[in-house]
Amino acid sequence: MKRNLLTLLFVLIGIGVFAQETPVTKANFELAAKFSPNRLRKMVFSTSVNPHWLKNGEKFWYTYRTPEGQFYYLVDPVKNTKSKLFDVVKMAADMSRLTGDPFDAQHLYIDKIKFINNEKVLQFQVKSKLVEEEDKDEEGDKQEEKNDKEKKDKAKKKMVAKVWHFEYTLASKKLNLLDDFEKPLEQKDWASVAPNQEYVIFAKQHNLWWMDAENYKKAQKNEKDSTIVEHQLTTDGVEHYCYGTNSYSKTNREKEEDKDKRKEAYVTFSSDSKKFALTREDEREVKDLWVINSVAKGRPTLQSYKYHMAGEKEAPQYELQIFDWESKKAVKVKANAFKDQTISILTAPRQKRNEADDVKFSKWMNKGSDLLYFKRTSRDMKRVDICTANTTTGEVNILIEERLNTYIEGRSPFALVNNGKELIHWSERDGWAHFYLYDEKGKLKNQITSGPWHCDGIQGIDEQNRVLYFTANAREKGEDPYYSHLYRVNFDGTGLQILNKGDFNHDSDLNDQTHYFVNNASRVNTAPVSALYNSKGNKLMDLETTDLTRLFETGYQFPETFKVKAGDGITDIYGVMYKPFDFDPNKKYPILTYVYPGPQTEAVYKSFSVRMDRADRMAQLGFIVVTMGNRGGHPARSKWYHNYGYGNLRDYGLEDKKVGIEQLADRYSFIDINKVGIYGHSGGGFMSTAAMLVYPDFFKVAVSAAGNHDNNIYNRWWSETHHGVKEVVSEKGDTTFQYKIDTNPSLAKNLKGKLMIVTGDIDDNVHPGNSIRMANALIKANKRFDFFLYPGQRHGFGNMSEYSFWLRGEYFCKYLIGDFRSSADYVEMQKDQPQKR
Repeated sequence: MKRNLLTLLFVLIGIGVFAQETPVTKANFELAAKFSPNRLRKMVFSTSVNPHWLKNGEKFWYTYRTPEGQFYYLVDPVKNTKSKLFDVVKMAADMSRLTGDPFDAQHLYIDKIKFINNEKVLQFQVKSKLVEEEDKDEEGDKQEEKNDKEKKDKAKKKMVAKVWHFEYTLASKKLNLLDDFEKPLEQKDWASVAPNQEYVIFAKQHNLWWMDAENYKKAQKNEKDSTIVEHQLTTDGVEHYCYGTNSYSKTNREKEEDKDKRKEAYVTFSSDSKKFALTREDEREVKDLWVINSVAKGRPTLQSYKYHMAGEKEAPQYELQIFDWESKKAVKVKANAFKDQTISILTAPRQKRNEADDVKFSKWMNKGSDLLYFKRTSRDMKRVDICTANTTTGEVNILIEERLNTYIEGRSPFALVNNGKELIHWSERDGWAHFYLYDEKGKLKNQITSGPWHCDGIQGIDEQNRVLYFTANAREKGEDPYYSHLYRVNFDGTGLQILNKGDFNHDSDLNDQTHYFVNNASRVNTAPVSALYNSKGNKLMDLETTDLTRLFETGYQFPETFKVKAGDGITDIYGVMYKPFDFDPNKKYPILTYVYPGPQTEAVYKSFSVRMDRADRMAQLGFIVVTMGNRGGHPARSKWYHNYGYGNLRDYGLEDKKVGIEQLADRYSFIDINKVGIYGHSGGGFMSTAAMLVYPDFFKVAVSAAGNHDNNIYNRWWSETHHGVKEVVSEKGDTTFQYKIDTNPSLAKNLKGKLMIVTGDIDDNVHPGNSIRMANALIKANKRFDFFLYPGQRHGFGNMSEYSFWLRGEYFCKYLIGDFRSSADYVEMQKDQPQKR
């Protein structure tokens, strides 16, 4: 009898009655290789419509690329029409006929499109397959004509693509080749051009200089023209207390070579060009930091730079100066209020219909030149003042004071309306981000928006009808609270209306007249669609739908969204799950989570994206990959949610990651809760290592890239803001700052799993010292770990990003799947690149 029961049991197991999920034991390197960035560029093309609004009327043009080629469209919202800007087949034929160069419709990539002659004619250029020799000096500028034959012979020659210039008349559809085309003079990156275009401000040798329009034109043609007349405006500038740029991210050698070159001065002008202003930074007391590029050409190069670390007393000091153009005299604004404060000038938004202009201006927010609007912020970020400065006396008037017990968001929208008689201000003072209306003296008139939802940016203002257009999220019931929408509301708070309904994340582009907007909408699991709407929220026409045919032919599948509870069992956490495209529900998969702690964002895509290296592509190796938020993460929720981690910057996000994965494992039997990996970059590198040390029995493998493991040596802006710094005022009135934070190295003894730390050796954002200190602590704790250095790479790893993907992926394959590779080659990378020898 027992033998018969045992036989029956084996039969039942054999037919699957008691079947268990089998663990994944082999990584699918081939599937991951199919979705390299290089291959994806050939599968998915345009995913959104970027409108170029014309100056006259309300038309716009855009380009859209599909597997059939690139197409060019003109849209007239008033007439509700969309037409091809030109017939690409005829255009290619005409271009071939006029130039003798072969062009075809599917590979027609025109550039520098500009509407001229009252927008009746198109002007553009196309690069030829032909190349021609162009005289260049050592800096890349066109040489002056030289009579000396010997100098001519020594002049460098550079082979560049020949460029054809054309004009196309829209009405007649006639194309003309411009043989004698004179290329428009481009604005120099060092030139701050006054709105009246009569003078230009720039920096040189640490000081301010200027030149008039005639001499600037010479400089546009040839920067080394010896006849250029330029004038020195200031004489007190010195290194690290200069006017203009401090040459950040340049080596000492490059700074020495560039010391006499013109540089950007970062000035902003009054609308009448009578005055201009700038903030000047004094970093002379800020301590130095260094990185060495060992793979630089020739000798290794040293880069030394000023870097204010959290808690250090030697902070940069800011001052605000206003210059009168006629007198050339400066007034220093009496802006001091908080020790180690920062100052920023409030500037006017640039009009979208002027984007094609040859000259770009930076203007003060207000009209005229009597007042300058600016914002000052205390070092602890708990106090912000919106102020005006009298541009003649430098006297300051406070309009709005913001005070909170945690930090105030630095990116806070602000606008002047009604010729400066009213102000629209953004604030989180009631626990949610909303807009408020003030009069010109700073008296609150009314709150414009309110409720448990988050207002974001100002998209447009209809002053005549007193309507504010803005983006916001978390208001629409039943949606992911991060999905953004465009809204309109009257200044008095009435008439609130959503303009782009639909359970998607929306990216809208409203024209300057606030009559029409282009809307791009998608989720991570839908193809992006683009449409044209009017400002009442009525859809006028569909524009484009992204073609994902080729992507799906490769086996691609959309990820899945999910919602779990945070560690408190109450707060909703939103995430995305990525599965292998050859997913088998009968298998047991290790799970990875890609993390970034915030608090300025969360590493969770809300719209469709082909940036697959962080999640989709990692899953193809044989993992379930999840991204999810955490309390203290994204600012687009309540102030409470955003500031949850204040004062606990190391640990605050870890519990939600852990309990979220546990909930998913409870729901899905294909998740192997005993094989959990975690990875991230920058703050995510910091967070992934912290997870291995705070929950060492849960997280088994981590790859931590460019992490700020010791925030004592990270920049003040991130950790002092989000963790907090305490301002202490003594009985004598002296102000000091106290800073204390938990670090990853302090927990090195807790490591149990497999950890790889990676960094770039010239990272001047998160200094490699962070990773080295972490390694030092692990060595002292007698721990085994892996360490990898990317030579000559800064914070993002640059051209070694693909190598980074495979290094990270194979590490997880080894220690979570058990699939070890012994070859010296990354075979998939070799296959994806032409072998030239």
